[in-house]
Amino acid sequence: MRAMTVEPGRPGSFEVREVPDPTPGEGDLLVRGVAIGICGTDAEIVAGEYGDPPPGRDLLVLGHESLGRVLRAPAGSRAEPGDLVVGVVRRPDPVPCPACAHGEFDMCRNGRYTEHGIKGLDGFGSQAWCVPDGDVVVLDPALQPVGMLVEPASVVAKAWEQIQRIGERAWFEPASVLVTGAGPIGLLAALLGVQRGLDVHVLDVVGRGPKPDAVAALGATYHHDGLERAAEKVRPDVVIEATGVSDLAFGAMANTAAFGIVCLTGVYAAGRRISVEAGSGYREMVLENDVLFGSVNANHRHYRAAADALAAADPAWLGRLITRRVPLEDAARALRREDDDIKVVVDLI
Repeated sequence: MRAMTVEPGRPGSFEVREVPDPTPGEGDLLVRGVAIGICGTDAEIVAGEYGDPPPGRDLLVLGHESLGRVLRAPAGSRAEPGDLVVGVVRRPDPVPCPACAHGEFDMCRNGRYTEHGIKGLDGFGSQAWCVPDGDVVVLDPALQPVGMLVEPASVVAKAWEQIQRIGERAWFEPASVLVTGAGPIGLLAALLGVQRGLDVHVLDVVGRGPKPDAVAALGATYHHDGLERAAEKVRPDVVIEATGVSDLAFGAMANTAAFGIVCLTGVYAAGRRISVEAGSGYREMVLENDVLFGSVNANHRHYRAAADALAAADPAWLGRLITRRVPLEDAARALRREDDDIKVVVDLI
């Protein structure tokens, strides 16, 4: 079969090549790959920045934003042949740490977890793959065109869950959210905000194109005139930062309403120094009982919440997020970002 492969740590090693067919173990599903979503993590692994192959191997099959159809299921499985499924990316560490032992492996305490297509496990960017029966979410068949969005949606489902839990340390009735960044994570965070009945605002840098159009179609408000101006108009109760731009992370801390919550979902580049006047910002956080926290990855609960959120969304709006589709043999083209890209998808069949 054909698969998207890379030698982690070696830039320029990405290749679509023949690899052995997967052999399902006891309790595994055998899944036919339908499509894979491409994100910045994939591009960074291809660039040699990080990534680990399975033990004893040099090659890693890339891809963690999966979509597949079950070919074979073990007896007693919750999935049946023909079901549309998404694979859960992270697997708990083998010790396990207390968090992993309680199913909260997205909060692993010792770092010995593995992740499909990223750390120690082959990904889903192949024409067929195997996964333990309990590590998939079965999707509504209507989600086939956009089902690869479940993984990024699981990240924001977790973020919203954590926002809710933090807010409930006291009375919590948010009315507005500002999402910084109109990429897939930002737009899906906005979708879940709309589904929660909030006044949703999205900030990005472009003035026209698919991003502002998607925000308008969602019934949210789009801003492209900077964080401070957007925050002046909104004074948000919640900020979800989805750009990975350090300046926005620090700016968001100073631009919420009292008892505000800022969730960082972007991954920030190491080594960059910025100057901030920390004293007044931290003073304001203390005096207003603000919270700043980070959130990444997801567990089974968040995948199920994401699948439910997408099933409840307008399919035409979800389709707006997929701005390019390429066949498996041209997968290298999917890794080269174009100006109007939101989500690029590789079709595996």
